[in-house]
Amino acid sequence: QVQLVESGGGLVQPGGSLTLSCTTSGINFDASGLGWYRQAPGKQRELVAFVNSATTATTTHSVRGRFTISRDNTKNTVYLIMNSLKPEDTAVYYCQLIGPDRAQYWGQGTQVTVSS
Repeated sequence: QVQLVESGGGLVQPGGSLTLSCTTSGINFDASGLGWYRQAPGKQRELVAFVNSATTATTTHSVRGRFTISRDNTKNTVYLIMNSLKPEDTAVYYCQLIGPDRAQYWGQGTQVTVSS
């Protein structure tokens, strides 16, 4: 059974930093692609960042230069390092895994709130 467990969300002031973690089990982590999505109230879920099995990473334009995605294959964990947070970054953040057979799996989501 594939499991994705997220952690690290919370309340932070504008300009602050947070690091989200997503630890997985039950699948070949090294051969999987990993992404972070977010969904703000009343909006569609959007891709924030993605890293493939070759560790090539991409980030969406709105977070480029502020957010970094990284993976640790020894810990089966993907991270989203978020700096210079803005109120518009407030959302529920979801971890996504795309397995070697292209099946998709999702974490339960973690709330990030940026507010003074």
